Amino acid sequence: MASRVVVREHINGWLFIAPALILLGIFMIYPIIWSLWMSFQTGRGMNFSFGGLANIQRLFADTVFLRALGNTMIFLVVQVPIMIILALLFAVALNDTKLWGRSFFRTAIFLPCVTSLVAYAVLFKSMFSAEGVVNATLVGLGLDPVPWLTDPFWAKVLIIMAITWRWTGYNMIFYLAALQNVDRSIYEAARIDGVPPWARFLYITLPMLKPVILFTTVISTIGTLQLFDEPYNITQGGPSQATLTLSYYIYDLTFRFMPSFGYSATVSWVIVVLVGILTFVQFLVAREGRRA
Repeated sequence: MASRVVVREHINGWLFIAPALILLGIFMIYPIIWSLWMSFQTGRGMNFSFGGLANIQRLFADTVFLRALGNTMIFLVVQVPIMIILALLFAVALNDTKLWGRSFFRTAIFLPCVTSLVAYAVLFKSMFSAEGVVNATLVGLGLDPVPWLTDPFWAKVLIIMAITWRWTGYNMIFYLAALQNVDRSIYEAARIDGVPPWARFLYITLPMLKPVILFTTVISTIGTLQLFDEPYNITQGGPSQATLTLSYYIYDLTFRFMPSFGYSATVSWVIVVLVGILTFVQFLVAREGRRA
């Protein structure tokens, strides 16, 4: 009798979650399997056939893909550390109870990540145009104007600044939440023992925040590898494909050029593989750090 009750409870439980599982399968699992199958197809539009590893071989001969991959890795290597460090420094500064107006500064730094993407992209493009307010300020200071939108190097710098401005506050909130759970008596004891501020930050704050730092690094890595919005809205991938990213290239392959769904699916799986490898490496480094 008891076993029947247990079985009935299990059945009822599965029935309750069945709608969610069905929707998950339709809108997440099925597209993943379909895209994996599509990555082995060749052809244009809906006229495709099984091509084996032809799309993978095409990747290594595709100069546009290699440039998009290089640009994406530059954004990842340069922008993510800058954003994580800034977010950490802001969080430590704004966690000080003696700081005047810290609620205002917290809100001001966090607001960019909830602003309209298109609105802020148009604003950045206007500010950093040839005759925008940024170049006007530089000229007013006696400096030469910077070709933010027409020079490959400065276009990359502009995209990095835009992403950093938008997402630093988002990561800062995680650090602030973690810092507020740290017992302040630890810092007080270290201060009484004569430990300088830099040492308290290095040997108390960082170890306490290590799990949160790992989390924000992973999500920032995933977000940067999928970067599309800023290059699309600010620089349109230019100049000379200097800000073309993998996600932007997938968009071009799917919607702008002659549709090549199989090849675009292959490029999509490159992002999946990169995310998996980098996430594994980050967790491995964090684990080794805990053992040390």
